[in-house]
Amino acid sequence: MISDEEYRRLLTFRTRLREFHAWSQQAAATQGLTHAQHQLLVAVRGHEDPAGPTIGDVATYLLVKHHTASGLADRTERLGLTERTRDEHDQRAVRLRLTGHGAEVLEALSEIHLEELRRLAPVLDAL
Repeated sequence: MISDEEYRRLLTFRTRLREFHAWSQQAAATQGLTHAQHQLLVAVRGHEDPAGPTIGDVATYLLVKHHTASGLADRTERLGLTERTRDEHDQRAVRLRLTGHGAEVLEALSEIHLEELRRLAPVLDAL
């Protein structure tokens, strides 16, 4: 049986998670991005293949449909944050890369996100 204390910890965790999400949305907005556009940038930069992720990879990371990821990629490309390139081994595949500007914006957002996560670490450790 789950104890009252465990329920309190779950409540604290879920509350902090929602607070982090709201904070993250505001942080992205200060850079002129939506939360989803910020997440796309993280997916592009964090993808293990140096050639960059495909739209399908991004859709998987963001838990969205392919056409939604494609629309996000269109918008970040128009903002000058990403660019599409053909895969050198499979010309049918299109990959995303950060532009210099995209890398700068993501770096600034990632620094403050990592600081905020460090601040939240004790809450996570308490679980």
